[in-house]
Amino acid sequence: MEDQFRAILSAVGEDPQREGLLNTPHRAAKAMTFLTRGYSQSIDEIVNGAIFETDNQEMVIVRDIEFYSMCEHHILPFFGRAHVAYIPAGKVIGLSKIPRIVDMFSRRLQIQEQLTQQIGECVQGVTQARGVAVVIEAKHLCAMMRGIEKQHSQMITSMMLGAFREDPRTRAEFLGLIRNQM
Repeated sequence: MEDQFRAILSAVGEDPQREGLLNTPHRAAKAMTFLTRGYSQSIDEIVNGAIFETDNQEMVIVRDIEFYSMCEHHILPFFGRAHVAYIPAGKVIGLSKIPRIVDMFSRRLQIQEQLTQQIGECVQGVTQARGVAVVIEAKHLCAMMRGIEKQHSQMITSMMLGAFREDPRTRAEFLGLIRNQM
């Protein structure tokens, strides 16, 4: 990967041998490996057995999970907040596992629509919940620093499964709770 970054520096007209850029290919390769570490993670490793029996059947929400991802079209960052909810059907997942699931999928080359779907389907698959909801709000540098150059635009995506899709009251409760600051 270092050789590829060195070639990119040359292609944009830089001298990869100048003092300020000597170690840039190494640092860039290390950064790219970190930013895409989701490819080397698995859901089994992330959840690590943290699924627990419960009688609770009420909505569980983890709100304002910050994330950073890379757009698969331009390899530029997009970042924002994810809100994830589920209604248990006999099992709950450890609290830290939902943000870890968000991180695992966001640390891959992505589009926001796919990221939203992957998180929802994963939480559903792991918990077998009666319903799962995911809303993601993000800013995309591919729209901010190139292309349309709109600094204040934001993309919002959602995915509703089970009770969140079937019952408008459940969906409205979730959307109300993620909007309100507690």
